Amino acid sequence: MRKWGTSALAALLLGLVSAVWAPTALAGEASGLPLPRFVSLRSDEVNLRAGPGQRYPIDWIYSRKDLPVEVIAEFEAWRKIRDWQGTEGWLHQSMLSGRRMMVVMGSQRTLRASDSDNADALAQVEPGVLGRLLQCPRNRDFCRVEINQIQGWFKRDEIWGVYKGEWIE
Repeated sequence: MRKWGTSALAALLLGLVSAVWAPTALAGEASGLPLPRFVSLRSDEVNLRAGPGQRYPIDWIYSRKDLPVEVIAEFEAWRKIRDWQGTEGWLHQSMLSGRRMMVVMGSQRTLRASDSDNADALAQVEPGVLGRLLQCPRNRDFCRVEINQIQGWFKRDEIWGVYKGEWIE
């Protein structure tokens, strides 16, 4: 009886340790891609669930194709994501695209003709507007984007969808 008790205790402790470390150990193993990373929504209707599986309730339904989201964890074919407003949840990997997008943050922003604060203004862009992220040169504060077929430049801190110091060629 004592031997069974020791084995049961060891199994329980091993289970607790596994449960505590499992999210970290599983993160990134499903795809092998780095975490966190930016991707975008593939469809106009995407269900955000409370957990990684169809048995979990739907907490939110996105209706905005190309919305940039950040993958922060993985479990099998499911990805835990965070959006630009901080909402988190799980969705199936098939609902994601590797296409790099961005969303304008804060207040109205000026889309510039080149990567300079003094460059000509191409457009005034409202917060929440989506655009395609084309380029974020190394060691530069600006990223080149495309919004409604107009290409221009935003400062990195004016958009959400790229990490500080990340470069995209």
